[in-house]
Amino acid sequence: MNTDFYDALETRDPVDREAALMAALPGVIAQAQQNSKAMGDILDGVAAAAVNSRRALSHLPVTRKHDLFARQKAERATDLFGGFSTLVRGPQMPRIFASPGPIYEPDSTARDYWRAGRALYAAGFRAGELVHNAFSYHMTPGAFIMESGAHAIGCTVFPAGVGQTEQQLQAIAELRPNAYLGTPSFLRILVEKAAELGSDITSLRKGLVGGEAFPPSLRDWFAERGMTIYQSYATADLGLIAYETASREGLLLDEGVVVEIVRPGTGDPVPEGEVGELVVTTLNPSYPLVRFGTGDLSAILPGACSSGRTATRIKGWMGRADQTTKIRGMFVHPSQVADIAKRFPQVIKARLVVSGEMANDTMTLKVEAADTAEGLDARISDAIRDVTKLRGSVELLRPGSLPNDGKVIEDARSYK
Repeated sequence: MNTDFYDALETRDPVDREAALMAALPGVIAQAQQNSKAMGDILDGVAAAAVNSRRALSHLPVTRKHDLFARQKAERATDLFGGFSTLVRGPQMPRIFASPGPIYEPDSTARDYWRAGRALYAAGFRAGELVHNAFSYHMTPGAFIMESGAHAIGCTVFPAGVGQTEQQLQAIAELRPNAYLGTPSFLRILVEKAAELGSDITSLRKGLVGGEAFPPSLRDWFAERGMTIYQSYATADLGLIAYETASREGLLLDEGVVVEIVRPGTGDPVPEGEVGELVVTTLNPSYPLVRFGTGDLSAILPGACSSGRTATRIKGWMGRADQTTKIRGMFVHPSQVADIAKRFPQVIKARLVVSGEMANDTMTLKVEAADTAEGLDARISDAIRDVTKLRGSVELLRPGSLPNDGKVIEDARSYK
């Protein structure tokens, strides 16, 4: 057995992986329709058997966090989970968690329910090791997501949680854990405090972090102090989405999700390499989410990972997709920019730039167009007013002129 990989799924031929994921989709859709009231409503009228390709999947609606929260809030008296969970309280649901909102999430007795073990294994965690888990054990599921992954590998976990820095340093010095789980910022606090107090934390040589941005500068700072730290990307709703490997070449997608990159404010997939919003479909029957918009920006990376794993790679977190902006007292949404662009077949890409000073906003729609026929700018300007109820100018650009950063609305106003 090759111990470099968590399981054989990681080294599948990409064609076989894609075929397996697409073959699973009809069952995922049917199960969601039948067992999840919320997804049954959202996917009403969808022929599950026909959803067997990315093209078919792309025609289904995107459900975003605010949709999930709205359903939970509306049904709180009768169903805490807004009809999304298929689990029943009792032995199969040992815990309920709360994320900001609050949004409530169910726990499950399933082994490695959030599939975090794969990320920990790629970061070098192995059976028999002691893990110092500094994610919060209070209300939110972060600590339990990672703890379940550590248990799946065969690790023992010290549930440190957050805060009480000096007591945590004492525990590290005495227990001698092999690895760290938590946010990168708290690990830095521990390292700096240990240096100040002379605490011995040299047993910590590796770690997996999440919940925050993890810039290369901080990664290198830990490396200079003898720590090899990797990052993961997971959410309470979806579980593990992507994880880092020793290649340091972006993040590999987990084997249990189907990921699309769509234009912000829409459900339309963008060309490979273009920045857009991550939309995820899970293969989790307990909490079936089909085309769930994360609100995070990323992009697909070309080529294969040099670690030998064959899954698709993404660049990692590149910002937030919800760029809703208030202009002259009116909210303008990315979906409205997409609506304007769709009215004109010539338009390849559009970006609304808001400039000027507060209370004196100027709105310009920058448009990449394949054909700049006379009068196109005027017609687009009319569409801007029709859709947003605001006046805006139009700037026609050659294809490829706009930055590839996922921005649909750019707020360039002066706030001085």
